[in-house]
Amino acid sequence: MTAAGRGRGAEKGAPETPLGPLAEVASLFLKLGLVAFGGPAAHIALMRRETVERRRWLDDARFLDLLAASNLLPGPTSTELAMLLGHARAGWQGLVVAGVLFILPAALLVGVLAWGYVSYGSTPQIAWLLYGVQPVVLAVVIHAIVGLGRTAIRGLAGFVVAVLAGAVFLVGVNPVLVLVITALGLLAAPAATRVRSARASVLFLPVRSGTTLEPASRALAAAPDLAVLFFTFLKIGAVVYGSGYVLVAFLRADLVEGLGWLTDRQLLDAVAVGQLTPGPVFTTATFAGFLVAGVPGAMLATVAVFLPAFVLAALAHPIVSRLRGSPRTRLFLDGMAAAALGLMAGVTVQLARVAIVDPVTATVAVVTLVLMLRSRVDPIWLILAGALAGFGHEALGA
Repeated sequence: MTAAGRGRGAEKGAPETPLGPLAEVASLFLKLGLVAFGGPAAHIALMRRETVERRRWLDDARFLDLLAASNLLPGPTSTELAMLLGHARAGWQGLVVAGVLFILPAALLVGVLAWGYVSYGSTPQIAWLLYGVQPVVLAVVIHAIVGLGRTAIRGLAGFVVAVLAGAVFLVGVNPVLVLVITALGLLAAPAATRVRSARASVLFLPVRSGTTLEPASRALAAAPDLAVLFFTFLKIGAVVYGSGYVLVAFLRADLVEGLGWLTDRQLLDAVAVGQLTPGPVFTTATFAGFLVAGVPGAMLATVAVFLPAFVLAALAHPIVSRLRGSPRTRLFLDGMAAAALGLMAGVTVQLARVAIVDPVTATVAVVTLVLMLRSRVDPIWLILAGALAGFGHEALGA
């Protein structure tokens, strides 16, 4: 079916794929919530592998449209993508179940680690886990770039845009600015691009930004107030764009500078735990909430920071299929697709610098990529194998 035909069918309310059982959605996103290490780019790559290649819930074109919609919303992009994928497969119940089960394992694990941190005063030492898992995650992201690139980039103009976007990202230009300027440039010069208008992609990428919220009133800084805590995290969840890493600036503005509830050291430890655990990086809020007000604080902070994502994903889904209704909107999205893949490649370069530290990690990355390119192996097993390799490396003292 053509892209236009898909769009017309969607506008009339006909789903692109038959709705699947809710248990299938629950099983997939619970699994991803348990083992999806590596941050948002890896989450997106894993979701594509599971929903497009292995389970064939939808094709790359539809996946890219849902990804574009989630990237346009404030909040945790990969979590919002999980919600939209859940809706595409099992309706509104699927949206809720996918979101909750993707978040819940990480939130519970972070809560336990926060309890240990308060009780014993330190974060867990799991360098061995990162040693084995990071090269696997690198290969998963590269595989996703290859697959999405075939769909999102067509023609010389798209390739040039991708290369330039990746280059300027690596020298420190804000990725959101790169995306928008590039897309507007292609929109202004449609004859210069041969990007196929039936494809779009706005990949999730970490955004370096100096922008912070106006700190909450310093008059409230005396004692942890659960209502203030809830609305502080609700505000943050409603306005943070880009990634979980941008969350740090917002948390510091309110919890460290504004309310004085955390120290910089505590905030950094909260961020470290959020990055080291599977699932959404936004579970940093769970850790911070526990430090401020124990279990009630952790629960309220988690609900508050993710609640806007559920509301926004529910509101966005009906208009996803209309994003390509206008030829100029399609061209804008296609321009963003080319730039986004270039930015994703830039992120991969940065990840490679951290993940590939010796011949062992290089071998793990290459073997993982070859397996993914030549088979439909579940990447979850590859991540677990990487974790075991890291543990073995640590145990042998290599």
